[in-house]
Amino acid sequence: MIKNEKIKAIEVHLTGIDGEDLGIVPTAEALQMAKTLKVDLVCTSLYSSPPPCQLISAGAAKQQKQQSKKSDKPVKIKEIRLTAAIEDHDYETKKNQAERILQSHNAVLLVVKTQGSKESAKAKTIIEELLRDLQSSGKAKTGIQVSGKQSMVQVDPLS
Repeated sequence: MIKNEKIKAIEVHLTGIDGEDLGIVPTAEALQMAKTLKVDLVCTSLYSSPPPCQLISAGAAKQQKQQSKKSDKPVKIKEIRLTAAIEDHDYETKKNQAERILQSHNAVLLVVKTQGSKESAKAKTIIEELLRDLQSSGKAKTGIQVSGKQSMVQVDPLS
């Protein structure tokens, strides 16, 4: 985010405090307007000519920058492995772990390892039960994928 005197363009496409379009204005004049209104002149994009700039109060500029940083953060996928022969206490522990990950805005890949075809049906049942329990924190991105030695599903956090 480029502000005030750091903007080197000769002229800018200016937007006012309330979002009104003020047209193409020389940079010196836009800076003078910003000083009289006691706000910052902020360049929103460098990829066009003249660059679009906006008159924003200092606090709003900081807040806008923080919001853009939050939205740029990539979602991490954390894997949680279980077995088809999981006990109740272990199931609760894994469920709570998945809930914490989802609440920190990361995705969870639930993987249930199986041995033989008899356990694959049990693995699918465990994943379905976990999806029901995690409904308040996340939603399944993919369907339940059952392959030879494992069953898995990715759960994304609710916005």
